[in-house]
Amino acid sequence: MNENITPHPQRLVQPQTDSPHILIVGAGVIGLVTAWALLDKGYKVTVISKGWANVGQSHGDRLTSQIAGALWEFPPAVCGSHIDAVSLEYSKHWCMTAYWAWKHIANDAGLSREAGVRMTQSNFFFPQQLSDENAKCQKLMNKMMEIAGSGVEGFRHAGAKLAEERGVNPKYEGGIMDGYELSVPLTNLVLSKGATMTTRTIETDLLLVEKDLRNEFHADAIVNATGLYGGALSGDDSCSPLRGALLRVVNDGTTFPKVNAALSISADVSEDNEIIFIVPRTDNILLIGGIAQDNQWDLDLTLDTPVVQRMRARANEFLPGLKNAKLDPAYPLAQGLRPARSKNVRVERELRRLESAESSSRIVHCYGHGGSGWSLSFGCAADVIDLLDEAIEGKEPEPMNYRI
Repeated sequence: MNENITPHPQRLVQPQTDSPHILIVGAGVIGLVTAWALLDKGYKVTVISKGWANVGQSHGDRLTSQIAGALWEFPPAVCGSHIDAVSLEYSKHWCMTAYWAWKHIANDAGLSREAGVRMTQSNFFFPQQLSDENAKCQKLMNKMMEIAGSGVEGFRHAGAKLAEERGVNPKYEGGIMDGYELSVPLTNLVLSKGATMTTRTIETDLLLVEKDLRNEFHADAIVNATGLYGGALSGDDSCSPLRGALLRVVNDGTTFPKVNAALSISADVSEDNEIIFIVPRTDNILLIGGIAQDNQWDLDLTLDTPVVQRMRARANEFLPGLKNAKLDPAYPLAQGLRPARSKNVRVERELRRLESAESSSRIVHCYGHGGSGWSLSFGCAADVIDLLDEAIEGKEPEPMNYRI
């Protein structure tokens, strides 16, 4: 897919008079990357959303994609979502498609500056030896071996000595016994590829308003990329928020040694689902997390909330230098709702059909990514395009699990 995209404003393929017009509902990372991929393939694209990134927003109104750690991860992600078989089977392919796309951009100095993407070392630590003969360690070992064989840049299984190299407390929670690192892209990408943008809130099941929307926007098909609200717009009751929070501290090397690599302990090795997630951003800001609270809708966390204080205390114990870190005075605490789904990530055509409809729906759903939107973005976009082409060609939809 890398040769089919460019972060420059110019499209790779110009649309023709008869080029399909796609209406995308949702402007988070999934919606915008899908729009990006479609535009560079010569489609006409309109994106509608109730909100937009970096358009006069207060910190509390930012999109989930804007405040995310934006760190590429091999599934399952650090926050612990997407452990079902269907999600894992698809996600391993999706994440590698995204990895090569982000890496291609990050490795070109000009493109990297323009897109705000860079490669950074990402380190994962474990309180057990991965070679231990128990089910949890075997699962983690299998994941590490898949990463090692995937072709990602900079993989190194360094064991417990990785903690010493990164200044991590080797006695954290009884001891850091194992660890590995790899190079991953980190992005602050803002998409500007010339799509038509319309501000609107849609709260109705898309199937019920599909005909009206397609007529209004002269669209050949619709993509549901509404994140947390993807289920509400598709008659799917399996979606719920996974609340997260990140502290933002100044990472300029003045109060503690500057952190240049991502450091984490994932939810699947944590006893309480309260994770270690330390990620440097490109603007001398270090993100410190994290938490993953299921079905919590309120964004009412403060610096004094116990779970936030525990998050800071864990990070200070894990990486002792952080005790001296100063909070970003302008924006010390970011919080958001990851768009989780109790079932698998859904990249699938609409399977329902109205009794009055003469043909199958031309809606393609792409939601339920949890905390993995950046990691899966390009891979999902490629599958969405294939499904859109099938829908426009008049092919009948198939359930997602049939395509494995």
